[in-house]
Amino acid sequence: MRNSKVEDTYFQGKSTIRLGDISLDLTRPIVMGILNITPDSFYPESRRSNGHDLLYKAKTMLEEGATILDIGGYSSRPGATDISIQEEIDRILPAIQMLKRELDNPIISVDTFRSEVAEEALKFGVEIINDISGYQIDNRMFSVLERYKPVYILMHMRGTPQTMHTLTDYRNDISQEVIQYFHQKLGELERAGITEVILDPGFGFSKTVEQSHQLLSELEIFQTFRKPILAGVSRKSMIYKRLGTNPEEALNGTSALNAIALSKGAKILRVHDVKPASEIIRLLVGSDKQV
Repeated sequence: MRNSKVEDTYFQGKSTIRLGDISLDLTRPIVMGILNITPDSFYPESRRSNGHDLLYKAKTMLEEGATILDIGGYSSRPGATDISIQEEIDRILPAIQMLKRELDNPIISVDTFRSEVAEEALKFGVEIINDISGYQIDNRMFSVLERYKPVYILMHMRGTPQTMHTLTDYRNDISQEVIQYFHQKLGELERAGITEVILDPGFGFSKTVEQSHQLLSELEIFQTFRKPILAGVSRKSMIYKRLGTNPEEALNGTSALNAIALSKGAKILRVHDVKPASEIIRLLVGSDKQV
């Protein structure tokens, strides 16, 4: 018998996203698999350096239960090396083309904060833009969103990947800061007709370990916006720093925190390890899909 309190939490808020002509059902939470086309992502096992490796990983993720593939060509770990816009484009476009060609109509998200990269990806049929900066680093991103009207993942952070670790002092409570940020940004987006928005509190981005855990413990408060919530805690420092380990040893902690996020209303789990995340969803809410 399911826990009615937990089950009620799952079914609050918006339960669909429009992807062009189709509707993605979020009544049951889904998994987003991370595909990093970078040489310096914080978790080495997520790095994909060639087309064959990337395609194999993408197929495996889909077989294990991923609904969305999130492609990133720019490492956003603290202190990551800055690369040119053209290099980022050169990394992700061939990957998008290959996945669209070789897979059966995959749903692809591109993890970028640069308007030029986002526009090129959207031209090639990408459905979702995952912007860690909330169009703060590149304000031209807003006009790209206004023109193409993709699904937009709005994340909270301060500064850039190179500076965010120094920007963790908040005037107010961290959860209230993020609420105010989402309120402002959602107003701007909705006035521009950009309504298919997913909210990401940005665990670990310009936040201390304790601040990230507070956000997770209070995640349900973001349901007041009636938008799907994405939880991206996979193998992050909020896990391995608390445990005194490293990203490679953080899978068990990731599973524990993903379960908490689901119990508090998260609709999307963004993860490096798809099968464990899919199993958590099946255990907590059941699933028609057998992995």
